[in-house]
Amino acid sequence: MTKPFLSLIIPAYNEEHRLPNTLEQVLSFLQAQTYTSEVLVVENASQDQTFRIAQNYALQYAARKDEFSPTLRVIQEPQRGKGAAVQRGMLVAFGEYRFMCDSDLSMPIVEINRFLPPSLPDFDVAIASREARGAIRYHEPAYRHLGGRAVNLMIRLLALPGLNDTQCGFKCFRAPVAKDLFQRQTLRNWSFDIEILFIARRRGYRIIELPIPWYFDAETKLSPVRDALRMGFDILKIRRNSWQGKYL
Repeated sequence: MTKPFLSLIIPAYNEEHRLPNTLEQVLSFLQAQTYTSEVLVVENASQDQTFRIAQNYALQYAARKDEFSPTLRVIQEPQRGKGAAVQRGMLVAFGEYRFMCDSDLSMPIVEINRFLPPSLPDFDVAIASREARGAIRYHEPAYRHLGGRAVNLMIRLLALPGLNDTQCGFKCFRAPVAKDLFQRQTLRNWSFDIEILFIARRRGYRIIELPIPWYFDAETKLSPVRDALRMGFDILKIRRNSWQGKYL
């Protein structure tokens, strides 16, 4: 296939209800752009009908798309974990720029162009930030915000000083950078973002934080206490991997 300008990677775990509407918004937006694109839905060990629904949608979309429409691919990753799904998508994508996108679209899809040339001409990794100056958070309960800031403090102290929001699920990578980083990834769970950014820092890549409007989704699958503890242990693994030279 012709190399697209953008690959949009959507990890999907138990997303049978949200996915069709998300794909409609994503594909409608990309159809209106001047650049070429592909969308990769990476289903990973869902316990509902996510994979079947994604496949059916792809078949219906293929019947109505034209030669200028984005390509839609559905991939099944048997290993459970958001990190496993994103890693698979990043490594099989074809785009010059590879953008990971949460299926809840808590960042409006129209924001994507701010992460791409010509709007953002000089970067290796661009991450959406709910905390950078100019960001706006909508409808988030105070306790979730405070919990998130506590987790980020831990991340900044132990792994990634200076980055205000490593866990927002919208990040863009230049293709060679994505290949270099994700082939070194070892974590397959929610903490993979920390590891990827840690490796990027170690390998000298330029990371930019962009403020975004962000809408809280009450259906989030994160557990604040359990996942914060897991992240703490994962940061220790990341540091151990670094000491052992696994990211060189």
